[in-house]
Amino acid sequence: MDRFRVLAPGLLLSFAIAAAAIVFRGQTGVAALNPVVVALVVGIGIRAATGPMAVLTPGIAYAVRPVLRAAIVLLGLQVTLPQLVALGPGALALALAVVALTLPFTIWLGGVLGVDRALSQLIGMGTAICGASAIVAANQVVRGKGEDVTYALAVITLCGTGAMLILPGLAGPLGLDAGAYGLWAGASVHEVVQAVGAAAAGGEAATQSGTVMKLARVFLLAPALLALGWWVSRGAGAGQVKAPVPWFAFGFLALVVLGSTGLVPREAVDASRFLVPLMMAASVAALGLSTDLRALRARGVRPMALGVGSSLFISGLALLGVMLLR
Repeated sequence: MDRFRVLAPGLLLSFAIAAAAIVFRGQTGVAALNPVVVALVVGIGIRAATGPMAVLTPGIAYAVRPVLRAAIVLLGLQVTLPQLVALGPGALALALAVVALTLPFTIWLGGVLGVDRALSQLIGMGTAICGASAIVAANQVVRGKGEDVTYALAVITLCGTGAMLILPGLAGPLGLDAGAYGLWAGASVHEVVQAVGAAAAGGEAATQSGTVMKLARVFLLAPALLALGWWVSRGAGAGQVKAPVPWFAFGFLALVVLGSTGLVPREAVDASRFLVPLMMAASVAALGLSTDLRALRARGVRPMALGVGSSLFISGLALLGVMLLR
C-alpha cells in the first residue's frame, strides 16, 4: 500500500492524460492525431508550465518502463502467424528487407549528419517498424535521454503523416494496382494507423494487403529489439554499462504464438486493442512530464533531416520490392 501511495500521483496523471488523448482522437476522428503523440504534447506542456514535481517522479518512472513493457507484450495478441503466412514468401521477404536495411542505413546516415547515435537508432527503429511504439520500446535498450525519445517521436510523426498524405497520389502515376499499392503503403509508412490510412485510399484490396504487410513489420519489433540490444552491447566499451536483454520481446513473441493457436478468447484480443494504446500513451505522457524543452531545442534540425532521409529510403526500397513482386 505504501508503494502504491508513492506511485499513484505520477501514474494517475499519466493515465489521465492518455485517456484524454484517446477520447480527443475519437471525438475529432482525425487519424493523424495519434493518442501517443497527443499525450506527449500534453505531458510536455504540463512540465513546461509547472516545472519538475518530485511527487510525480516515482509514478512517472514506473509508467515509462514496467507499464510500457507490459503494453509491448500485450501487443503480441494483435498479430498472428496465419496472417503473416497469408502474405506469401515474397511479401514477407519484403517486410524483412525494409526492416533489416532501413535501421542500419538510418544509423549510418545519422553518423554522416552528425546526429547522436542513440537518437539515430530511435529514429531508425521508428521508421523501420512501427513508429512511436518502436521508438519507446527501443529506448528500453538504447537508454537514450528523454529528449531523444521526444524528438524521435516528433520526427516520425511528421514524416509518417507526410507519407500518409503523399503516397495515395503516387499510386496512379507509378502504375500500381490496389494490391501492390497497399503493400507499398504497409511496407513504408511508419505508424500502424498512418499505414492503414494511406492504404485505405486505394480501396478495400489495398486496405487488406497494406494492413497485413504493416502487421508483418510489427511482428519484427521483437527480433529487431533483440538485434539492437546485441548491437548496442557489442559496441559498449570497457567500463560502459551494456544494454539489457529486452526480455519483454520474448513475451511479445510468446503471445504471438499463443494468439495463433486460436485458444485466446476474442474478448482478450479486443481488450488488448483497448489497453495497448492506453498504456503506450500513458508511458509517453510520463515521458513528456519528465522532458525539459530547453534540452529538446538543443538538438537542432539535423535529426529532422535524418528522419526525412530515412523515410525516403524506406519508401524507395519498399517501392522497388513491390515492383519486383509484380
